[in-house]
Amino acid sequence: MKTRLLIVDDHQVVRIGLRTMLERFPQLEVVGEAGNVTDALDTARRIQPDVVLLDVRLGNESGFDVCRQLQLFEKDVHTLVLTSYADEEAVLQAIAAGADGYLLKEIGGDALVRAIEQVAAGQSVLDPAVTRSVLGRLKQGGSPQPEDKLQSLSAQERKVLALVAEGKTNKEVGIAMGLSDKTVKNYFSNILEKLGLSRRSQAAAYFVEHRPHELESRSLTN
Repeated sequence: MKTRLLIVDDHQVVRIGLRTMLERFPQLEVVGEAGNVTDALDTARRIQPDVVLLDVRLGNESGFDVCRQLQLFEKDVHTLVLTSYADEEAVLQAIAAGADGYLLKEIGGDALVRAIEQVAAGQSVLDPAVTRSVLGRLKQGGSPQPEDKLQSLSAQERKVLALVAEGKTNKEVGIAMGLSDKTVKNYFSNILEKLGLSRRSQAAAYFVEHRPHELESRSLTN
């Protein structure tokens, strides 16, 4: 089955470029385009894509509005932000709006396709530069005190969440920890329940926000 894509960007040249590039990959099918919030939501309702690839700036409108409205659809539509904006505010807003991933437009074609496939499979994707930006902001503002919710996680659950926050898939987490994909999935279900969250991207952002030094120390040792 091909992953059905809706491209949302206010620049027609960008939409054409993305369509031309992505249509070279047989596992993907671009089923629609839109340049503003209204057209994006109307098109999404009509064609029911698997993944919406969108920018956070749509002229005078916000791509975050598209993210939020897509959460209300009966069909599970995944959202992958593809933008040139790397500021931490935009990242946190995207995650809060329900986005499953956040990438910068400088990403290569093959990496973009892998990210689309991961998001379509229910995983989350964060650009490494974006993660560093958020960490930098937290370090400048001081280290927030950990909340009790993270303390409720077991040692194994903490390890799983830390690896997810680094952008690893369930399969990569399993390999790193010597666990099966099913076991990792069960761990992560427990993590979401304990944190009171519903999305992988939200859990990853939560860990980055409340354990910035722990994540940074892991990156230095890898």
